Amino acid sequence: MKLEIDGRAVEIEEGKTILEAARSNGIDIPTLCYHPALEPFGACRLCSVEIEKRGRKRVVTACNYPAEDELVVNTKTPEIVEIRKMLIELLLARCPEEGRIQSLAMEYGVEKPRFELENERCILCGLCTRVCEELVGVSAINVISRGVEREVGAPYKELSDDCIGCGSCALVCPTEAIKREKNIYPTTAEDIREIEDRYLEGEHDKELGVYSDLIAGKASVDGQDGGMVTALLISGMENKFFDAAMVVQREEGYKAEAVVVEDVDGIRSARGTKYLRVPMMSRLDGALKEGKRRIAMVGTPCEVRAVRKLQQQWDLEREFPGVEIIILGLFCFESFDYDGLKEYTKKLFGVDLDKAEKTQITRGKYIVTSAGKEYSCDVRELENVIREGCPYCDDFVSRLADISIGSVGSPDGYSTVIARSKRGKKLLDATEFIRAEVDKREIVKLVKLKKRNADRKFAKILEGLE
Repeated sequence: MKLEIDGRAVEIEEGKTILEAARSNGIDIPTLCYHPALEPFGACRLCSVEIEKRGRKRVVTACNYPAEDELVVNTKTPEIVEIRKMLIELLLARCPEEGRIQSLAMEYGVEKPRFELENERCILCGLCTRVCEELVGVSAINVISRGVEREVGAPYKELSDDCIGCGSCALVCPTEAIKREKNIYPTTAEDIREIEDRYLEGEHDKELGVYSDLIAGKASVDGQDGGMVTALLISGMENKFFDAAMVVQREEGYKAEAVVVEDVDGIRSARGTKYLRVPMMSRLDGALKEGKRRIAMVGTPCEVRAVRKLQQQWDLEREFPGVEIIILGLFCFESFDYDGLKEYTKKLFGVDLDKAEKTQITRGKYIVTSAGKEYSCDVRELENVIREGCPYCDDFVSRLADISIGSVGSPDGYSTVIARSKRGKKLLDATEFIRAEVDKREIVKLVKLKKRNADRKFAKILEGLE
């Protein structure tokens, strides 16, 4: 396409927009709702430009208007500047404390808005909802209501069971709004450092995070990979470290759900790993509202992040006086979609997943035990049934938990256990088990692999911000 922008002849590939044509030629057009990795939305209107086509002039948004042959574009006419100033004035009235808006106001000479609006943070640009839907694939947040009541949030303004805390929305948000949203859990590198300083204690390891003890353990109780999760929960319940435990139980078939149990029998009924993501945060919220205060929670890295973010954001101790949550985090490379995993298991092994006695992922193998027979395949073959969002998670070892547990790095029949806080160390010391040595190199190898995979996913987001 050959067009003219601000008097300059410009060439651009067919299918590109005016904004892309301008930026590729060093012509600046301001935007707040645009990111090159996302579909153009035209929400903020700051990229308004004047186009002339067959002698007729009109104003369009450059981010989603396609470049055309012989199109004449003006980005800085007096009329366009006035349009932008009016938009910035409205944004400044809505979000007077946001640095990005203040910078634009200074650039365009907008000093004090003529309008009085309620002090907000969110400018409704839609970047957060779009990155969550289009790239991460989770759709944990969306636009709620219409008109002056329009806002961004989780469905029904309840704690999200879908948000994985990857922080993509916080990266693209042009203000601080999404970081202050209480029903989702965007966790940035700064948040992680703050959480580690506030809740964890021990040596800081680049790959494994903060920890004070790293051992392999085998308990006498019947469980998976040494039964250490079950043993820790039983010990904590018997020693009155907590009064209730939130665990995941199999329900009908292979499906699973989060439940709150208050005795050892309930803990035993949740033995075994379920490689599914289940709603956890709404269940935790329900337990707190029902009066539970001293709770142990078993979860994957994304669920651990969510609880820590709630502790950081909500100040749970003030809202629920006396609350004490001890978090047992599981090693997790990815979780799977129930329907997809069931279909794949049937297709590959001829086994009904709902009737399987045990499933396990160990040493790169997906293993299913059914009718006393063991079936296995390379776990990489399950790529098509990985749950949405998992590729954006860079935490393999639940590095924000009080105590982390997994099979990687330990001898067969043992669990690797990483104590990360005073509560975690106290629980570990109160539990009876046989100790063994851990091969830290095995764990680090998977930690680096998961981090590298996530970094590749985030590269598109970070490149767009530059």
